[in-house]
This record gives sequence, structure tokens and C-alpha cells, in this order.
Amino acid sequence: MTTTTQPERLNSTLMAVQRTRPSRWRRLWLSLRSSPVGSIGLIIVLLVLFAAVFGPMLSPHDATQHNLRARFQAPGFSDDNGTYWLGTDQLGRDILSRVILGSRVSVIVGVASVVIAGVIGVLYGILAGFAGGWLDAILMRIADGLLAIPFIILAVAVSGVVGPSLTTLILVLGFTGWVTYARVARGEVLVLRELDYVTAARVVGREDSGIMIKHILPNVLASAVILAALQVGVTILAESSLSFLGLGVQSPTVTWGVMLADGRQYIGSAWWMATFPGIAITITVLGVVFLGDWLRDVLDPRLRG
Repeated sequence: MTTTTQPERLNSTLMAVQRTRPSRWRRLWLSLRSSPVGSIGLIIVLLVLFAAVFGPMLSPHDATQHNLRARFQAPGFSDDNGTYWLGTDQLGRDILSRVILGSRVSVIVGVASVVIAGVIGVLYGILAGFAGGWLDAILMRIADGLLAIPFIILAVAVSGVVGPSLTTLILVLGFTGWVTYARVARGEVLVLRELDYVTAARVVGREDSGIMIKHILPNVLASAVILAALQVGVTILAESSLSFLGLGVQSPTVTWGVMLADGRQYIGSAWWMATFPGIAITITVLGVVFLGDWLRDVLDPRLRG
């Protein structure tokens, strides 16, 4: 008769717990199913991404095709070319097709500028927080100085020198949005650098660069992902605002901000020109905020029970 030792019983118990414990992806899925806000946000974001990727195939009409015989037609108008479900603009272009195609620019600007700002800000904040002392003071005063410059003034200056374009808009939003990431990352690092595992890494002779990359960065990423998810909505609003003011993407590129600018002078006679792109912006930003709020609840250890 064989006897089971205490270590073997403990090992078998741990293995049984691991088998019954759901995987990380399953835990995320169960958390998402129990969160109506997160589910709604994810659905909205996926629909916007789908429209951005497959926009030309989903559009019922050519978004840039002029049809002067169908100018200022109300939603539901039909002719030989088909039905214009959201109406037409001052050049007879289909509003629905333009709203679908405009999602592509919003997604590109939102994701690209957030990635640029996040990478710069997180690395900057980790360096400032881990170094401490005079270097931390200098780096954060630079960040505070940039934060003091109004965003619109900087956008006007850059657009005036370089010229408004999609690339310029992404760079302006990326290189002005990193300060928020830097301050959040620095605050996290000020706590992490005093923990025992960081002290132990220093004792065994690890270099500061290795500690920042292998031990500090992974623990800062959760906060950075949460902030990035929330900042995408802010960036989409900023892109629409700048395009509306003529400082962002220019016609004939289709964007929601340009559609709002085109429709503002016809708001009394053709309300649908500005209303539907405005609704698209509102729903998209709400979806991103809902999804970011759920990610915060899931990834932030301070909010988990």
C-alpha cells in the first residue's frame, strides 16, 4: 500500500485548483458579460472598427460622388441611384456613406495619436520617477511647461507652419498628449521603486535600465492601458473639433468634423447634415468611455474585490 506524502498532497491540491480556476481570458469574458456598460462599449467600438475597415464595402453610395439633382434631400429620399437613408448634403452626396467612411479617420487618428502619446509619456514618466532628485524635478518642470501651453494655440502654430493634414494632426495630438501619461506613470513609479522586489533587484546587481524595463514597466502598463482607452475618446473629440475649425484634416477627405463644418451653415434648412455626424461622434466617444470604464474596473487592482 502506497502512502502519499504531505508535499505530494499539496501539489495535487494545487493542480486541482489550477484546473478548476478559469483562465485569464475566461475571467475577462465573464467580467464583461456581467457588466452591461462594458458590453455596450465593446459592441459600439467593434461596430466603429468594422465600419472603419470595411467602410467602402458597407457604403450604399460613393461618399465623394456629386449628384447636384439630389442636393439637400431629406432622410429617406429615393431616386434612380437608390435610397439616401440619412439624406444628402449641399453637393448631393450621401450622408450615410460619408458617416461610415468618416469613421476611418477617427479610428486612425485616435489610435495612432494615443500610441505615440502613450509610448513617450510612459517612458518619460518611468525615467523621471525612477531617477528622482534633480533629474525628476527638471523633467517634470518641462512637462508642466508643455501642459501650460493651450492645445489649440499649439495646433494653430503647427498647422500654420507645416500645413493642416492627417499626419500633422496625428503628430500634434500625439506630442501634446503624452504629459498625462507621464504624470500617471511617474506617480506609479514613485511607489513601485520602494517595494521589496525592486530593492532585491538592486542588491543582486541589476542595472537601473534592466529594473525599469523588467520590473517597473510591466506594473505601469495596466494604468497606461486604462488611460489610453479613455484618451481615445478625448482624441476623437479633439480631431473633430480641429477639423471643424479647419485646422485638422481637410476636404475632400471625409471626416466627421469636416461634415459638421459643412453642415453648420445649413442647420436651419438641412438639419441632417450636421446632426448625423454629431450623433456618430457622440455614440463613438460614449462607447470608448464605457469600454475604458470597464477596463479600469478589471485592470486596476485597487478597484477589484
